[in-house]
Amino acid sequence: MKWVNVLGGIVGAAALLGLGIILGHFAIPKGSDVPTPSIFQDLDLEILESIMQQLDASRIRENLRELSREPHLASSPQDEALVQLLLQRWRDPESGLDSAEASTYEVLLSFPSREQPNRVAVVSPTGNVLFSCRQSEQNLTGEQGGPDVVPPYAAYAPPGTPQGLLVYANQGTEEDFMKLQAQGIKLEGTIALTRYGGTGRGAKAVNTAKHGVAGVLVYTDPADINDGQSSTNETFPNSWRLPPSGVERGSYYEYFGDPLTPYLPANPSSFRLDPDTVSGFPPIPTQPIGFEDAKILLCQVNVSVYNRLELRNSSNVLGIIRGAVEPDRYVLYGNHRDSWVHGAVDPSSGTAVLLELSRVLGTLLKKGTWRPRRSIVFASWGAEEFGLIGSTEFTEEFFSKLQERAVAYINVDISVFANATLRAQGTPPVQSVIFAASKQIPAPSLGGLSIYDNWIRYFNRSSPVYGLVPSLGSLGAGSDYAPFIHFLGISSMDIAYTYDRSKTSARIYPTYHTAFDTFGYVDKFVDPGFSSHQAVARTAGSVLLRLSDSLFLPLNVSDYGETLRSFLQAAQQNLGVLLEQHSISLVPLVTAVEKFEGAAGALDQRISALQKATPDPLQVRMLNDQLMLLERTFLNPRAFPEERYYSHVLWAPRTGSVATFPGLANACSRAMNTSLGSPAWAEVQRQLSILVVALEGAAATLRPVADF
Repeated sequence: MKWVNVLGGIVGAAALLGLGIILGHFAIPKGSDVPTPSIFQDLDLEILESIMQQLDASRIRENLRELSREPHLASSPQDEALVQLLLQRWRDPESGLDSAEASTYEVLLSFPSREQPNRVAVVSPTGNVLFSCRQSEQNLTGEQGGPDVVPPYAAYAPPGTPQGLLVYANQGTEEDFMKLQAQGIKLEGTIALTRYGGTGRGAKAVNTAKHGVAGVLVYTDPADINDGQSSTNETFPNSWRLPPSGVERGSYYEYFGDPLTPYLPANPSSFRLDPDTVSGFPPIPTQPIGFEDAKILLCQVNVSVYNRLELRNSSNVLGIIRGAVEPDRYVLYGNHRDSWVHGAVDPSSGTAVLLELSRVLGTLLKKGTWRPRRSIVFASWGAEEFGLIGSTEFTEEFFSKLQERAVAYINVDISVFANATLRAQGTPPVQSVIFAASKQIPAPSLGGLSIYDNWIRYFNRSSPVYGLVPSLGSLGAGSDYAPFIHFLGISSMDIAYTYDRSKTSARIYPTYHTAFDTFGYVDKFVDPGFSSHQAVARTAGSVLLRLSDSLFLPLNVSDYGETLRSFLQAAQQNLGVLLEQHSISLVPLVTAVEKFEGAAGALDQRISALQKATPDPLQVRMLNDQLMLLERTFLNPRAFPEERYYSHVLWAPRTGSVATFPGLANACSRAMNTSLGSPAWAEVQRQLSILVVALEGAAATLRPVADF
């Protein structure tokens, strides 16, 4: 009867309201003067606008000056000093958060020897040194020559002193070596000179070793980073371009996380592998050099690498704002802290924004005028540069809790590559909340144009649903979002400002991972006035508030339909005939995609109906859980046994040339030239089944929870 339903709804709502208040009561520190939370608490647009106005470009600038004053390599004393700085800020009585703690992991890092510096030299047949490459970058601003500036090196490259004739191997891809062999060039015992780009750092060493190469040199080509400019008057400190002595440091480890404790947090009690048996390290000595030296190396080369592995302590710092209504739902916002040298752009531009955003929110919190509906977790990750170590150890340690409770992960690593436009990457459900946030924020110095309208001028695509929209990039493994999306299946995004690609062909900002990435470089060339930093703070901050405060989570699962339909069409057009020849049908996949689209559309309608009514709190919670948990349904830990941590069947690495589901694309690429009924074609069928099951599971997750 109707009156029974009404009474039941009232009793249920009252019980849930009581539960929410009890949870909020125990979640909120005693003595904080915060209004009693309402279970129907929703995003307050006035508070949101107030926060946007309080985010201060000059404060971000001063944050960056302080953060990048000294080199802060992971586990160094300077890195630890920044840990203490973050704790101090997040425990500040006027602008701090509810709590802030540092957690430490003992992880395997790699460093060059101070006693025996790495060296690259041209030698005569009798062993006389004819020319030596620089062992450090030119001290152009007084910041490149300090004792804490780590010399250029390839982290995790093994020690060794190979010597041999130099062979130029372009980008060090498998195709490059096949071309050299086709030309009759002997590779055995040579030293390969390669340039950055085309494939990952570690893959260059793996590819070269397959062909008997004894050592690898890697340099940054001015054509790839400087638009071909290379003279001293055309480069830093006279422009933002990389100077001739600049050398890109980096990790050459092929996986992410601590190398000794895969799938386990690097706690003292955890089992550790023997370092001699660890996979993923470069198989041969490798050393990066500057392009001024690369153009001189034309003959017999000796490479001396004295890197060593060390167990070091590295810390994550977490700052918590507890939710008033749903303290057991977490919106995470993270950025790594460590850098190769001063790291003003990478990563301190992101940390500067993080500190300003947490200051503004902390001030409101301490005043008692605001508390989010859901909990906010700010994170400063350690040892990212060595392979996303801090964030990966965190996801390993809190795997179950995060899978059950994390709503989304926002990553702001490099906040400003350059100052032309927003650039965002993420899984499809976060597209709508990024669009909504960027439409409400003015673009810097563009006379009323919104960030969204400016973004669409630089990166856009034609959507069959929305028309022309900004392009949202997909997430690879380039920053700390990787373990959250690939390992845990948490909706994730990465937000930054970047350059106008019509004006430069640079693959990344020119001083990336060099000693020239300094505060002065950012202040003079990257973002004078710091208005782009402020724009990122506002965009990321608005996304954070919308996710933490909205009654209904602003995640649009129907946007996944476009991706699935695009992948399906690519498979049909590019693989359909081949699959038919091997009696493999795409019909089950077509049906699974259609089921997902139908379930997502029906969920959208239920949400819309509830938004127009007075919703039952339990219904809201159930719908939000469906939105939150959708991404997890695409995980299959056995889908890619050859890939560590990659479980997401839609976003795993794709080696096949067809822009479709990665497992299907990769399996078809490997099976292409094998016989009918081979194990390779059985793997194609297995990958197809994995996809169908995942999509059907996703559709089931979106259906009404009572309809099991």
